[in-house]
Amino acid sequence: MNPVPVGLIGCGNISDIYFEAGGKFESIEIVACADLVKARAEAKAKQHGIPKACTVKQLLADKSIAIVVNLTIPAAHAEVAMDALQAGKHVYGEKPLALQREEGKAILALAKERKLRVGCAPDTVLGAGIQTARKLIDDGWIGEPVSATAFMQCHGHESWHPDPEFYYQVGGGPMFDMGPYYLSALIMLLGPVKQVSAATRITFCERTITSAAKKGKTIPVEVPTHVAGILGFHSGAIGTIITSFDVWAHSLPPLEVHGTSGSLSVPDPNTFGGPVKVRRAGAEQWQEVPLTHGYGEHWRGLGVADMACAIRSGREHRANGEVAYHVLDLMHAFHEAAERERHVRVKSRCRRPAPMAMDLAEGTLDSGE
Repeated sequence: MNPVPVGLIGCGNISDIYFEAGGKFESIEIVACADLVKARAEAKAKQHGIPKACTVKQLLADKSIAIVVNLTIPAAHAEVAMDALQAGKHVYGEKPLALQREEGKAILALAKERKLRVGCAPDTVLGAGIQTARKLIDDGWIGEPVSATAFMQCHGHESWHPDPEFYYQVGGGPMFDMGPYYLSALIMLLGPVKQVSAATRITFCERTITSAAKKGKTIPVEVPTHVAGILGFHSGAIGTIITSFDVWAHSLPPLEVHGTSGSLSVPDPNTFGGPVKVRRAGAEQWQEVPLTHGYGEHWRGLGVADMACAIRSGREHRANGEVAYHVLDLMHAFHEAAERERHVRVKSRCRRPAPMAMDLAEGTLDSGE
């Protein structure tokens, strides 16, 4: 099929991965890029051989562009998504979908009204690691899922990131920064969540930047930097998640799922591949399982390509707006549960995305036809 024309807005560090994706997948072609700083867009266009560098307004006015990839900072995600939808374009954004629930609802409502699609990272859940784990669960290797654990712990980003301030502002913190990877993976494996409870804290009221560009500058911390949550899934499984910027080192596994007849070790959901291990009832050791699916390397942009195929075939795309909104709702619910010191019933719900096909050649996706 002919590739779907894509325009990219936001030419920061993450954009390189998406520009490279434009040359890997047969379903998409990046034909234009834009940034608030036009020189930055021009530099990326030259670097990656993109035909057109332009302003955001010019990109949105280009009728040939069908999908806008929104790589702006989190605070601008909702505004740019709404502008793209108003311009009649499908939109795929970096996580999170928006900062506030109201913004996320408005994005989905406008997309529905305009008969357009919304997609959102992470798309690592479409990679070989999570998809292999999904197949093992669906095929009954560990019986009925009973529980899951997810751990993302580090000491923050001010030691290496050139502009780490937003990680400690509203819309940042370990839950909003890294939570989407783990929550999206849990939804892919176990389905939607019906209620949560949590405890949070701010351990350091300010952070000192030690990365070169802004070394010595202090950052006031506005959001919880350690979030411990409990999830009750509609399926009956119970999950535990910890995201933290307050931990110097740890040896906890990134993600595990435990069932009535075995346990499953799942790779880091911030990666596409990684080892999948199972230990069934009565076994004396873990057994590594060969990956059943493709896309085990660094394939960011897979979600955009999947959405492009879905647009053409009419099927539902996997990294979709309903999942992204459920993730956004959950992240807020953790903070609210901690503030109110009680369980929070989750109002949103999404469908568990369809699994990926097993026999895909690199650069291709199933049409669903």
